[in-house]
Amino acid sequence: MVDHFGFDVNLTFKQRYLIADQYWKNDNGAVLFYTGNEGDITWFCKNTGFMWDVAEELKAMLVFAEHRYYGESLPFGNLSFSDSKHLNYLTSEQALADFAVLIEYLKKTIPGAKNSPVIAIGGSYGGMLAAWFRMKYPHIVIGALAASAPIWQFTDLVSCGKFFEIVTNDFKKSGSECSETIQSSWKAIDRLTSTGEGLQWISEVFHLCNPLRSQTDAIMLKSWLAETWVNLAMVDYPYSSDFLMPLPAWPIKEVCKYLKDPSASDKILVQNIFQAVNIYYNYSGEASCLNTSQTATSNLGIQGWNYQACTEMVMPICTTGISDMFEPQAWDFAAYSDQCFQEWGVRPRPSWIPTVFGGKNISSHSNIIFSNGALDPWYAGGVNENITDTLVSIVIPDGAHHLDLRARNADDPESVLLARTMEVDYMKKWITQFQGHR
Repeated sequence: MVDHFGFDVNLTFKQRYLIADQYWKNDNGAVLFYTGNEGDITWFCKNTGFMWDVAEELKAMLVFAEHRYYGESLPFGNLSFSDSKHLNYLTSEQALADFAVLIEYLKKTIPGAKNSPVIAIGGSYGGMLAAWFRMKYPHIVIGALAASAPIWQFTDLVSCGKFFEIVTNDFKKSGSECSETIQSSWKAIDRLTSTGEGLQWISEVFHLCNPLRSQTDAIMLKSWLAETWVNLAMVDYPYSSDFLMPLPAWPIKEVCKYLKDPSASDKILVQNIFQAVNIYYNYSGEASCLNTSQTATSNLGIQGWNYQACTEMVMPICTTGISDMFEPQAWDFAAYSDQCFQEWGVRPRPSWIPTVFGGKNISSHSNIIFSNGALDPWYAGGVNENITDTLVSIVIPDGAHHLDLRARNADDPESVLLARTMEVDYMKKWITQFQGHR
């Protein structure tokens, strides 16, 4: 259904989902259900090796469900993003209802699946959905693994500055003077871009696909750089990977090799910044120019997520320039709301998510694992302490963004191996309990 919560729009759409059942034992096997997030489901399927690695042990069928409005699951085809009327059904609640209906359908149509216990698994926004799925539909999923799920990054549940402090600490730990060099670069860029000649010089140094022509372009360049540092913190994995971009192992360490001198002249400083971001954007050496309008893989549905961030997913984030390496920027909800209205014709509702999903008052729920990597900026809005003995937190000191959901790797740190073992133990416990109650 396009609309699960009203009766006026009686339309349906095609939702894509992927199934792998080679290890499933239909008498007592589980179903591991990936709650798809903001992107193409085949991409998440490839990047969630953990589910494939544990399928045999848990005798599990794997289901990867695509989130409405992403990938090929477009409720109104190519009109889906045409206006706020067509976008009106892009909400986390509608997506969770899709998942619930899909599981009921699979249980009816797959022989032997009727009594299979289902466990929700997701990372990032998908991790938030996995946790919320267990909260809202506890009769459909027996438990959830919510990896890197910032379910508290809303209103004033956590401090808005923590996110960028974590990014900064990752750079501090990865190279001497690294974060200080980035901090010095903002003013250097301001000074260089104050003249037409400087704008042209920076455009050439950065090999920009679209040269900078104005102060506004210079501001855009800085926000592109800031987003690049954030993305590097998210994917600071212990081995080479291509989650957001093809990158070397511990990419921040590689980047910091170029960022050792915060007191260098403006031009040298900016040239060093280029060398550093070039590792992120051009590690493969194939990019002929750098495009400041894109910071990550095109498999992510940026358009859909921008709309969600302008409606329900309002996550306050700010910088001080004191406890972080960024330019100070307060959280300004009024400006944020105006920008959303200008772009989409809608206004955000900042307190809706805590109202509908409970904010910090979730102790009445059960069987949710919240796993977070301490290197991941989204750790700031995550659940990092046990709430009850069935709402548990697993912190991975050497983990970036949902490292535990990635495939096994010879270079995995001990802390992620331990986390995965604990996660599987909890799942086995839930399955045993479920089977005992049947």
